Amino acid sequence: MAKSKSVFFCQNCGAQSARWIGRCPSCNEWNTYVEEIIQKESEKNKNPVASQNKRPEPVKISEIESGREERVNLIDQELNRVLGGGLVKGSLVLVGGEPGIGKSTLLLQVALKLRNIKVLYVTGEESEQQIKLRAGRIGSENDDCYILAETNTQHIFQMIEKLTPDMVIIDSIQTLFTDYLDSSAGSISQIRECAAEFQKYAKITNTPVFLIGHITKEGSLAGPKLLEHMVDTVLQFEGERNYGYRILRAAKNRFGSTSELGIYEMQNTGLREVLNPSEILLSNRDNNLSGIAVASMVEGVRPMMIETQALVSSAAYGTPLRSSTGFDARRLNMLLAVLEKRSGFRLGAKDVFLNIAGGIRVDDPAIDLAVIASILSSSEDIAIDQNICFAGEVGLSGEVRAVNKIEQRIAEANKLGMEQIFVSKYGLKGFQKSNFNIEIIPVGKVEEVFSKLFG
Repeated sequence: MAKSKSVFFCQNCGAQSARWIGRCPSCNEWNTYVEEIIQKESEKNKNPVASQNKRPEPVKISEIESGREERVNLIDQELNRVLGGGLVKGSLVLVGGEPGIGKSTLLLQVALKLRNIKVLYVTGEESEQQIKLRAGRIGSENDDCYILAETNTQHIFQMIEKLTPDMVIIDSIQTLFTDYLDSSAGSISQIRECAAEFQKYAKITNTPVFLIGHITKEGSLAGPKLLEHMVDTVLQFEGERNYGYRILRAAKNRFGSTSELGIYEMQNTGLREVLNPSEILLSNRDNNLSGIAVASMVEGVRPMMIETQALVSSAAYGTPLRSSTGFDARRLNMLLAVLEKRSGFRLGAKDVFLNIAGGIRVDDPAIDLAVIASILSSSEDIAIDQNICFAGEVGLSGEVRAVNKIEQRIAEANKLGMEQIFVSKYGLKGFQKSNFNIEIIPVGKVEEVFSKLFG
């Protein structure tokens, strides 16, 4: 008989304790410990696929052969870019996002696009008929894509050993359970054990594995924090329900940059790759409107043009409101303080609302100049020409600071037909203006921007 014992796990951080604790010593949260029954097995070989492996021996770092990791082309430029150039063989990728955002659609679409690559799609949430209906909406079928409706990891690995797929997709890790634990599916111990089994399988067989994960109401990945440490890549699939666009970000990537961005458009036939995001992030306007300015931003190595919208009005109550969507509210307050203190604009008694069009969230400081321009435009009720864009960071003394990759930003603005771009005069050393048809306007202070825009 296998011995059973109960262990208490923190549902917030995954910390383990032999007894119940009121306050978790790791994350300091109260009443988060839950008892789970764990069954200890005498046999160590739990995974039939990941069987006995040769024990590694220490080697000198100078004797290790450096080689480029082999990648799989997923026939999806956006996903390939976020992963760092393709899917690395033997990697474990965790995809998280809101319910209904399109995680399953994205990975099923990838599985159906691949040719001459055997894919096993394991679903624990939907039936085979539901997957068939979704594949019919996507409008693509692949004889190399196999569907398995199963939640027991022992049965899954038996099918894997029989099928020997080139890629495995698990939808989702919270629905799986292993017979070697008595706790229910979705518990801390089950998620950790199931993820560990697939990690061992991926590394030993050199087979890439996708794990779809749920997220909590706070927006973090459900399960222990250890789950994010075990995988090689963590992808966040996000977007607003009222917008048709979805954004794929890398929160962690051992084989590439975490600053890359992938954009998709949700349609009836699945997710469409948006190869030129500037076209969807810029609204089509017949007339120039006040409070709108175009910024040139960079995500990773990808330049994009986005639209900042500001509304400045007299405060109806004693305390003025400060609200921002898609932009850091603390940075907005800092920029308003700079305008108030350094440039003499009286905005302390006015409500200021800022929005980044398209539902995108921006962290690039180079859009500071566009944010200030849109606020001043709305405050003065003077429109900025839609063929003018901005790229510059604003400091606390009101100076316009240089930003990186200025040539890529100007080239993107030139490609989209912009006529003028405001940049910092401190970032143009060795820069050849003759290479572009766009007029480059260097500025050093916020006052210069205001005088050149509004006279």
